[in-house]
Amino acid sequence: MTMLSQIQYPEFDLAEIINGEEIVGPSPFRYHQKIVFNFSHYLRLYVEAKGLGEVYISPLDVIFEEGVNVLQPDIIFVRKENLAIIQDWIRGVPDLVVEVVSKGSVSKDISTKKDIYQKYQVPEYWIIIPAMEAVQVFVLEDGVYRLYSFAEGEGRVRSMVVEGFELDIKQLLQP
Repeated sequence: MTMLSQIQYPEFDLAEIINGEEIVGPSPFRYHQKIVFNFSHYLRLYVEAKGLGEVYISPLDVIFEEGVNVLQPDIIFVRKENLAIIQDWIRGVPDLVVEVVSKGSVSKDISTKKDIYQKYQVPEYWIIIPAMEAVQVFVLEDGVYRLYSFAEGEGRVRSMVVEGFELDIKQLLQP
């Protein structure tokens, strides 16, 4: 690879460290990225209008525990009072993370990552399942995730962490 091509096409590290094991996932499909873009667009507009914090999209490492759990959620929200965790990467616990489930990531996103986010006490975790046209929002209650908001096929889902933020899932999942 030439220096010019490295500048024009920087390499992104899609590796995550999950429970001490490095796992490299494939590049996401277009529809997955469209959903990530849609969600981050709506969330960012809301967050900026209210001055609530910062929104980021993957690939960006969230380092919960160096060498043990370094994940790349599809979308990350950090409240303004927690902005100190935003450094070269996110070093600490974000306030909200989102995973868009793709073929091949179902178990990792719905079970493994959910357990890790719960372990490190991420206050809110959204799981978007495009194949089922479903969105689940989990919030911590006594240190354990409980379902806070859910919609399948149609309807709206809402956030507890980003007060007043809600999404119509048809709008979110439009191709």
